[in-house]
Amino acid sequence: MTFPILISEKLTLRQLSIDDQDAILALRSDPKVNRYLDRAPTKTVDNAINFINKINENIEKGISLYWAITQTETNTFVGTICLFYFSTEKKNCEIGYELMTEFRGQGIMSEAVQMVINFAFKNLHFKEISAFSHKENQPSLSLLSKFNFVKSSVADTENPHLVLFSLKQ
Repeated sequence: MTFPILISEKLTLRQLSIDDQDAILALRSDPKVNRYLDRAPTKTVDNAINFINKINENIEKGISLYWAITQTETNTFVGTICLFYFSTEKKNCEIGYELMTEFRGQGIMSEAVQMVINFAFKNLHFKEISAFSHKENQPSLSLLSKFNFVKSSVADTENPHLVLFSLKQ
């Protein structure tokens, strides 16, 4: 499968490349980006390159899609968005996203999420998209609510600070 590039007037969602190593390092080492994520910050360019290679291996295996979000006009890297945890029957998946701190509050992630939801339902024929968000991550909770993701009434016993949402087609 050819990697799906998604383009709008403002945004281009494309596959990560090694050229994104500095941007990935900046994104994944930012304490504000990592605040609600249960992961160690990326510390070196080598870590960023290894991450990009792992992401692209997973894409080749058909187990995820991971886009770099760039501004169409300037090709500026602003964040990432992905679909992963494809169910074996490819009926549902999970969505995840990260945005560089300096680009928050501009509607970028709303536009990217809309593009990826449309692609997941129309092109990949998924029936449901799940998302986890930290219960204190208000921007993420608001974003999911904006797209009519429904909050699960069942608590995650392993991670009580996470809230599960789902969106059905």
